[in-house]
Amino acid sequence: MIRPIETADAATAAALIRAAFGAIPEPLDPAPSALRETGASILAHLAHGGGAVVEQAGIVACVLWSEQGGGLYLGRLAVASHCRNRGFAAQLVSAAEAEARRLGLPRLHLGVRLALPGNRRLFARLGFVETALHAHDGYANPTWAAAEKWLVTNTLPAPGKPPRPSIALPVTKRP
Repeated sequence: MIRPIETADAATAAALIRAAFGAIPEPLDPAPSALRETGASILAHLAHGGGAVVEQAGIVACVLWSEQGGGLYLGRLAVASHCRNRGFAAQLVSAAEAEARRLGLPRLHLGVRLALPGNRRLFARLGFVETALHAHDGYANPTWAAAEKWLVTNTLPAPGKPPRPSIALPVTKRP
């Protein structure tokens, strides 16, 4: 079952994120900041953002998001190693798409490490396009890619939210 992340989930989500990022077979350079997540850091995120979890006899996958840069930024997408390849990442991205639409935001965006080709392929399959390469501070060569997924939306923004630009399909009328 997919549901919104709650403050009571913070410690469990942090442990899942650390375990998932710690299980990456090749050590990443620089080390992922996700390895430093704590219940307190997740609570701090939830004070201004949100996310979702997949629950199956406990939390087995999660994603965090926040409104940034004219879109919904996804971070810390994590799936327990024993639950990978079951479609949970795709379900969490779908939940993020629904949240972006609810907020009237036209796109999802994220960062993905260049050293993780499987993650890059996953996001490409889910409709993300890499838009730029970046280097972490202190690194001369790129270490991560920015990626985005534009959403087609013809919905009004949520009450109290300003209108956002959207991509709309052209409408043609037949004579």
